[in-house]
Amino acid sequence: MADGEASSGAYREFKALTEAADRKFARARDVPLYGGGVDHHSRKAFKAYTRLWRLQQERRRELVAGGLRRWEIGEVASRIGQLYYARYLRTAEPRSLVGAYVFYEAIYSRGYFAAAAQVVVGGGYRHQGLLIRYKELRFIARFLVVAMLMRRAEAVDHLASRLRSLVEETKSAYPKTNFKEWKQVLQELGRFLKADGAYKGSRSLRYDNLFDSFPSNLAPIARFHSKRVLKLKEAVLTSYHRNEVKFTELTLDTFRMLQCLEWEPTGSYQIAAKELTENGTISDQSGPSGLIDIHLSSEISDGNLPANPQKAIIYHPTVSHLLAVLATVCEELSQDSILLVYLSASGFSEQNITSQKYASSSSYARATSVYPIDKPNSNGNSDNHLWLGPRGSGGPNNLYPEDLIPFTRYPLFLVIDSENSHAFKAGYT
Repeated sequence: MADGEASSGAYREFKALTEAADRKFARARDVPLYGGGVDHHSRKAFKAYTRLWRLQQERRRELVAGGLRRWEIGEVASRIGQLYYARYLRTAEPRSLVGAYVFYEAIYSRGYFAAAAQVVVGGGYRHQGLLIRYKELRFIARFLVVAMLMRRAEAVDHLASRLRSLVEETKSAYPKTNFKEWKQVLQELGRFLKADGAYKGSRSLRYDNLFDSFPSNLAPIARFHSKRVLKLKEAVLTSYHRNEVKFTELTLDTFRMLQCLEWEPTGSYQIAAKELTENGTISDQSGPSGLIDIHLSSEISDGNLPANPQKAIIYHPTVSHLLAVLATVCEELSQDSILLVYLSASGFSEQNITSQKYASSSSYARATSVYPIDKPNSNGNSDNHLWLGPRGSGGPNNLYPEDLIPFTRYPLFLVIDSENSHAFKAGYT
């Protein structure tokens, strides 16, 4: 009797801590991933989930006896992995990306969600089983993104195959449920992997000191300022194309550019990642296991190389949102920093593309003049801007070179990937 009360008490404590941690996680998730400053919400969420993890390690038998289920442990580990990934996006620290991969790999290898879904479905609780299946689908999608960024080709192929089979299994088990959204996810994944497949066997896009010249060996260039030594510390990456190749909210253009702005992991980094993965995938059949090591080694990157620049990856922003992000990043830019801005977008709206395809040149001219834009040096041209917007056309969706002039008060490195990139050249009129 006493053992039963202790077990139920431990499980109630676990549930209470889970609810508190989930509230902290929700607040951390709402914090923008760009801009400086300390993210106190993420720290609090990390602390809360670390406490949960230790609780299930130390009192596992009591928790299992009190009703703890495997998918609940998987949910805690998944949240920790998401926090690591968010930290990577915020700080560009390689160790945070490794942390996310370690937790996701451990969850997948132990089948926290898969085994739980099968048990629930077999027990007749179909609604709860469907919810757990959705958790598993979302988890695999997140794991895929991290594996892509880690360039783990075998893991990506395996996870993609598992995601396809899981969607089919879930459709068969729940025929009355609409899985249109996940069909679209599979289509996006197929297009993304096909487009990125040409690089599968080649070297990484990241800087690699095994193949590239060490920074100190590169030819020096003239300084822009006699006393200031500028360093690339911030980057804003975004792309906006109609029907562009993407997976979740990671477009192919930003995916490749993100890698170009990072250093390739060193040997010690790879060894540390391998050791952590092995420690994190120990099989424990006695119940929900908690042997994942969340204390990553700090010696996982070459200290002789500069830190990766912090990157703000903006998915399909409006013009006003993009300018707001740039203003926030510039406001907190240090005096010795350079801001890199990568914009990949078309210079033509969908309406203009349709007009070009189906109308004569005269009707196209009339269509583009429906929305007069009061901009300097525009002169009615349609090749002097980038188009950031959904279906339709109009001035608010157009980004002009003049919109970026206020940010040239700061050291700015601008990369425009567009057929209208010439409009952003210095001295262009």
